[in-house]
Amino acid sequence: MHNSQLMAEVDDLCEQDTLHDECGVFGVWAPGRDVARLTYFGTFALQHRGQDSAGIAVGDGQTVLVRKDLGLVNQVFSDTDLAAMPGKVAVGHVRYGTSGAKSWEAAQPHLAVIDTTIIALAHNGTLVNTDSLRQELIKLGVPFRSNTDSEVAAKLVGYYTQQTSHLRQGIAKTMELIEGGYAMALVRENALYAFRDPNGIRPLVIGHLEARDDKPEGWVVASESCALDIVGATYVRDVNPGEIVRFSDDGMVCEQGIAARRPADCVFEHIYFSRPDTRVKGKSIYSMRYNMGCQIARESPVDADIVIGVPDSGMPPAEGFAHQSGIPFGEGLIKNRYVQRTFIQPTQDLRKLGVRLKLNALPDNVAGKRVVMVDDSIVRGTTSMQIVRMLKDAGAKEVHVRINSPEVAWPCFYGIDTAVQEQLISARATTQEICEFIGADSLAFLSVEGMLACVPKGSYCTACFTGEYPVCIPDSFASDKFMESKTPTYLDC
Repeated sequence: MHNSQLMAEVDDLCEQDTLHDECGVFGVWAPGRDVARLTYFGTFALQHRGQDSAGIAVGDGQTVLVRKDLGLVNQVFSDTDLAAMPGKVAVGHVRYGTSGAKSWEAAQPHLAVIDTTIIALAHNGTLVNTDSLRQELIKLGVPFRSNTDSEVAAKLVGYYTQQTSHLRQGIAKTMELIEGGYAMALVRENALYAFRDPNGIRPLVIGHLEARDDKPEGWVVASESCALDIVGATYVRDVNPGEIVRFSDDGMVCEQGIAARRPADCVFEHIYFSRPDTRVKGKSIYSMRYNMGCQIARESPVDADIVIGVPDSGMPPAEGFAHQSGIPFGEGLIKNRYVQRTFIQPTQDLRKLGVRLKLNALPDNVAGKRVVMVDDSIVRGTTSMQIVRMLKDAGAKEVHVRINSPEVAWPCFYGIDTAVQEQLISARATTQEICEFIGADSLAFLSVEGMLACVPKGSYCTACFTGEYPVCIPDSFASDKFMESKTPTYLDC
């Protein structure tokens, strides 16, 4: 691919050049406590996983009340809102929309009615076979308010619970039917349920709230351990792949909803999505990213004067690169931390500034220097190109780009918004062509083997790097998603 061909795509792709996880899930069962407020802070801790909408559903022993809207957690909920939601159990959600439109109807939790019982479901991930399931439910007279895969899951649970007269059986039957990556939390008026896909692609952890004063013990589930920390819960364990966990007056009750398959934890959680203070298998995300920086310094050394990171996820690996290489670590890019979401759209002239709305170079540290710029990934390349140009405009003598992940060359169908391979620059260009496109003096990516050496031992989904998918993708879902020259590999299909 010629550089001129790539340059022609910059304007259309500039604003899309980042990876997004679909959402964050939080649930709490804690009689005698302010569960709405606990859920507010739990979802607030997960805000980085989604900024399109936020919602909380509370069960008070009699019914379930839901409030949700577009916006950030602190925009959707006021102190008055939370005070009007008393209860003993709650579930919360923050969403980045990948499946379904960005609308109030697509915001979660989703509701389903089972006779006189209301359930509310929150989902992190993407389901790959819901089109046919939706049509079957519609034929059965089940109504829908959105086109999201998550609402299909909620309505399936409701439908099969009516058929079996048992909520856990309704969940188990739903798990038999749906395919993809999912971590879900569900509430009814007096209980919290948590369940996870049989490959364990999307994360879900369990925390414990100790009994204190006149309050009994409580339980928490969340997409990341950092959400447990903010509410004072102690990490217990992960929800196992295919497992259903119920929290109620009977305590924590576990059963296998569907047989576990080959483990396939999303490795991109460790590279980019999770907060640095989140812990996985006793190891912090920060330390993993730091070690990835050390590893790429060993794999692709460079002679330079300063190492800088692209905020925020590029900072820990930049520190690691600096430590391993002996090159001084410094701050070369300043982030505007209030641009995460705005309801005021920039003018076209401002939009052309692209990444400068979020980042600005620090000439004092980069002028006249050979700079190593460390970032977590390159998706479409337009953001990297702008940052390199910004550093050189600030006087950098050379800019050497090091990426603490392998090349993202395959689309993800399990909860990351890279659903079309043609959009991924590494699927269309060589490393040298990408280097020329972004204007760097050199470019190197971390090897797959080097990446896996930096995360806890286990079995991971590396589909976005290798094209090896743990869950089969139906032809109807994958149609036009792959380039003609690329053939994916499906594991255990």
